[in-house]
Amino acid sequence: MTVPRLVVAAPSSNAGKTSVATGLIAALTARGLTVSPHKVGPDYIDPGYHALAAGRPGRNLDPWMVGEERIAPLFLRGALHPRPADVAVVEGVMGLFDGASHPSAEPGFSSTAHVARLLQAPVVLVVDGSSQARSVAALVHGFATFDPAVRLGGVVLNRVGSDRHEAILREALADAGVPVLGAVRRLEQLHTPSRHLGLIPAAERSGEALATVRGLGEVVGAAVDLDAVLALARSAPPLDAAPWDPAAEVSPVPGRPRIAVAGGPAFTFGYAETTELLEAAGAEVVVVDPLRDELLPPGTAGLVVGGGFPEVHAAELSANGSLRADVAALAARGAPVAAECAGLLYLGRELDGRPMCGVLDVATAMSPRLTLGYRAAVAVADSVLAPAGTRVRGHEFHRTHAHPPAGPTGAWAWSGAGPEGFVSGSVHASYLHLHWAGSPQLAARFVTECARRSENVRAHR
Repeated sequence: MTVPRLVVAAPSSNAGKTSVATGLIAALTARGLTVSPHKVGPDYIDPGYHALAAGRPGRNLDPWMVGEERIAPLFLRGALHPRPADVAVVEGVMGLFDGASHPSAEPGFSSTAHVARLLQAPVVLVVDGSSQARSVAALVHGFATFDPAVRLGGVVLNRVGSDRHEAILREALADAGVPVLGAVRRLEQLHTPSRHLGLIPAAERSGEALATVRGLGEVVGAAVDLDAVLALARSAPPLDAAPWDPAAEVSPVPGRPRIAVAGGPAFTFGYAETTELLEAAGAEVVVVDPLRDELLPPGTAGLVVGGGFPEVHAAELSANGSLRADVAALAARGAPVAAECAGLLYLGRELDGRPMCGVLDVATAMSPRLTLGYRAAVAVADSVLAPAGTRVRGHEFHRTHAHPPAGPTGAWAWSGAGPEGFVSGSVHASYLHLHWAGSPQLAARFVTECARRSENVRAHR
C-alpha cells in the first residue's frame, strides 16, 4: 500500500522540528493537499497543532506503547481515515536516534529512527543553524551515515540569521550529499508559548493557536521547496501492511451503553484510537467539557477522564459544582469510571486546596519535580479496566503529586515502585497514561462493564 510520507527529525530537542513539521503540514494543506499528521512518541500536545494545520486528527506512533507490529497499521489507519491523504508528515521526538529510557528497552527503541525504519520513510533533518557555520556539514554527514537503514533525504536549516549566513551553510552542505530543502529565518513572533509540561495545548489557545499555525504555514511554505519535499515523500516504497481496524480488535457488546469522555481545554490529552475502540466495542461516545457542562449527558453509563491540565483550570473546575456532584453520583451508583493522570486529579478530594469531585479520598497538588518516563506495568487487582495480572506499557508525565499515592487497592505496579493509583468499586484511576491500541482488551472490558452495570441498575429500579 503506497502512501507518500516523510519523517521530520532533528539532531536534538529544541531544534525547531515541531514548528517546521507543523508549518509543512499547514503549507501543504494550503496547497489543497490532504495531509495526514503523525507524531513519534507519547506526546499529546504537538498532535493538537498538527490537527489544526491539517484539519484531521494528529495520531501518535510509539512502538513502546503499542508494539512494533502496530506502527505501520496505525500509520495507515491515520493516512487513510477518514479519507485517503495525499501525503503524510510524521514529526519525530527528541534527537533522531534517541530512544526509550527504560531498562528493558534496546538502544534506540521507540526513537524517531526506529519509526522511520518501520515506515520505510525518508527523513528530513531540521538543523538549528543559529550557532554554527561550516561545522553543519560534519553534523549532517554524521547523521546521514550513522545508520544505513535510515535514509536522510534532505535538510531544512532553521533559525538562519541572514542571507550571508544561509549562503555559508548551503556552501558547507554542498558536498555532504544531502540536499538542502529550505532555510527558515529566526522568527520570534511565531514562538509557541510553553509552561511546566511543554507547549501550551492548541485547544487552550484557540484563535491564537490557529493564527500561529497559519503563520508557520506561510513561513515554511515560502522558505522550503515544497515540490522537493513532495518528491521526497513520494519516493517512499509501498508498505506491506494493512490499516489498523478497531473493529478487528474488539467485538461489540449489546445495549450500546453511553460513555462520556472528558474533553475541552482542561482535558486535551487523548488518543483518537481510544474513542474508536470504545465505539467498535459497542459504545455510544459523547464528549463532556468539565469547564462548561453542568451535567453529564443523560443516560451516561460510564466515564473516561484522560489527561490534560486541570491544575491550570482548577478554579473553574472547582466552581462547576453541579458537574462535580454528578460525577460523584455516577461513581456512587457503580458506573465504571476510568481516569488517567489529570482524571485522577479531578476525581480526588482536592487539587491545590480546591474541592474536586471527591470520588477518591486523595489530595493532589503541584510539585516542583517532573515525573516522566515509560513504564512496564501490571494490574494489581481486578477492575473495570483490566483483570489482575494484566500487563501493559504506558508512560508518566506530570508535575503533581498525590497523597496518598495509592489507595487500599492500587491500580498498577512496576519495577522500582510500589502499588500506584486507585481501584475503588467501579473506579480505576492512575497517573499512568495508556495507548489503548496497544491493549485493546481495555476498551472491550470497560464497555462490557458499562453495559452490564447499566443493565443491573435498570433491572433493580
